[in-house]
Amino acid sequence: MTEVRVPALGESVTEATIATWFKKIGDLVAMDEMLCELETDKVTVEIPSPVNGILSEIISLEGLTVEVNSLLARITETKGSDRQEQSGEQKNAAIPQPTQEKVDSSPEQTPREQVVNKDVENAPSANKLMAENKLSKNTIEGTGRNGRVMKEDVMRVLEFNKASAVTNKISAIKPDRPNPSDREERVKMTRLRQTIASRLKESQNTAAMLTTYNEVDMTEVIDLRSSYKEAFQRKHGVKLGFMSFFTKACCAALLEVPEVNAEIDQNYIIYKKYVHMGIAAGTPSGLVVPVIRNADSMSFAELETAISEKSSKARQGALSIGDLQGGSFTISNGGVYGSLMSSPILNPPQSGILGMHKIQDRPVAIDGEVKIRPMMYLALSYDHRIVDGKGAVTFLIRVKEALENPLSLLIDL
Repeated sequence: MTEVRVPALGESVTEATIATWFKKIGDLVAMDEMLCELETDKVTVEIPSPVNGILSEIISLEGLTVEVNSLLARITETKGSDRQEQSGEQKNAAIPQPTQEKVDSSPEQTPREQVVNKDVENAPSANKLMAENKLSKNTIEGTGRNGRVMKEDVMRVLEFNKASAVTNKISAIKPDRPNPSDREERVKMTRLRQTIASRLKESQNTAAMLTTYNEVDMTEVIDLRSSYKEAFQRKHGVKLGFMSFFTKACCAALLEVPEVNAEIDQNYIIYKKYVHMGIAAGTPSGLVVPVIRNADSMSFAELETAISEKSSKARQGALSIGDLQGGSFTISNGGVYGSLMSSPILNPPQSGILGMHKIQDRPVAIDGEVKIRPMMYLALSYDHRIVDGKGAVTFLIRVKEALENPLSLLIDL
């Protein structure tokens, strides 16, 4: 008998929730075949079978919160031949045995047809009306003596058919309003969604959060990217996007305004002499922020490669605990969803987060003339306990200047 236990989940993660069991008791399992899925407050962890065998016991059911090293299940080990024999037995057992059922070979009869006595002569007016409307007397229940079909019976059926036709026509145009109880669905929050909710509320309750705004003319970045994106992809095997420009611009600004790259620890301020850049990414499970370590020392190609890899892992739900820890500053791009302006919420314990938004052509005054330029609103949310207004505004202006003159990023000005 082999025990399956909760593995180590990473630094500072001590418990998880059983999200899904892929196998049930009695199922054959192969080594490394997925048994169940655990949800932590950061990532989803799949638990594989350590041996070949039969899942004999499930100790921790779906929805249960378990700690590291808790017992999940027990597996009875089997050899290869045993697995084949048992597999055959299970397949045979799964084939349903034929059962004898009494079949009534007589044709079904509707209650109305059973009531009508075919030897009874119907009213002449009823026969005429049925003939005009192509109705069978067997489909009409007579109310006369001995089941005789009267004119009133035919009229009643005609009125019923007319009302049904009108109802069906209305239903085809406007479907019936669903039952109110069918218009709601109660779903338990995942651990990831619970963690997102608690951390965002913690950020609002703890930090003295303010947001400052500016706008950036994206003309130079767009032109530079358009000129070199094909050559860039041929050489480095990755697309040249906007995010590497913003990451570079933020890294440069953080050198001048280090308090935006700091955090509070009780009565101390910890200034980071590196930039571990968090790039917020939306996934079907919720918002995650994978971290690119030492982003300040990376080239454009290295940044784009790292961003592409982290984004791909986020979409596939394959991020590890280490991928999400240690960020010192965050960039969130609401523009990919069409947001024109927003106030991003801090990712504690960080003291700054930059919000990117939709690029939109707008009229702007340049050298005394009105011109149409691709503009983007930028938003910096910051912790006013560490960062003063002057520092926040200076940071955002430096980001703006770097993006409007992107060549300065390439030659490290």
